[in-house]
Amino acid sequence: MLNVSSTREDMWNRAESLAWRLSAELGMPVKLAVTDNRSTMVSFRRGGNALQLRLHHMFLDAPETVVRAVADYAGRGHRTAGVLLDEYIRGQQPRIRQVRRESDADLNPLGRCFDLQALYNGVNATFFDNVIQARIGWGRMPPRRRRKSIRLGVYDHQTREIRIHPALDRPEVPAFFVEFIVYHEMLHQLFPSTGRGGRRVHHPRAFRERERTYPHYTAALRWERENLGVLLRG
Repeated sequence: MLNVSSTREDMWNRAESLAWRLSAELGMPVKLAVTDNRSTMVSFRRGGNALQLRLHHMFLDAPETVVRAVADYAGRGHRTAGVLLDEYIRGQQPRIRQVRRESDADLNPLGRCFDLQALYNGVNATFFDNVIQARIGWGRMPPRRRRKSIRLGVYDHQTREIRIHPALDRPEVPAFFVEFIVYHEMLHQLFPSTGRGGRRVHHPRAFRERERTYPHYTAALRWERENLGVLLRG
């Protein structure tokens, strides 16, 4: 029989040990909270000469290289360490509570005009050396009503799924623009949201810098600006 109290004590001891290791690595106090969050595996706030850190319990068993990456990412602000953290999280997926609606199980990448899987494969090979691991498909067409904004794509960190708005699956939308939206959502896997000043930053500086390297970046922004009305009516 599982002894719940002893299990909690063991987790508390491991959390205390991890906080001590991070504190020794950074040379500052670390206030650690362990979570069972389904979407945010790492969040932090720096201030007052201390690091307030929230980590998914998977990190209690992390190897030293990952612990150092946490210190670099959260304590020193080295965004490149996020790549290693993302690889570790990807390998720990079975430990994340999965909650998915049955209606979301199917993710169809083949549209009337664009094959998202083909676009994804090309972008992954050309711009990411095939390191991105995600599923992609068209989202559901929302009810027709007058809209003031539209979210053209979304990346789910929990399920590693990219959904593209079906308003883009039409002949008048250029392929380079759909590819840009796919590229943008794939970037979220490399550059997760961060915490800053008590708020979430969904597109950190490293994300924006990498996004601007897309060859058709300027053309894509211009096309979106000039055709937003059409997409909103989509």
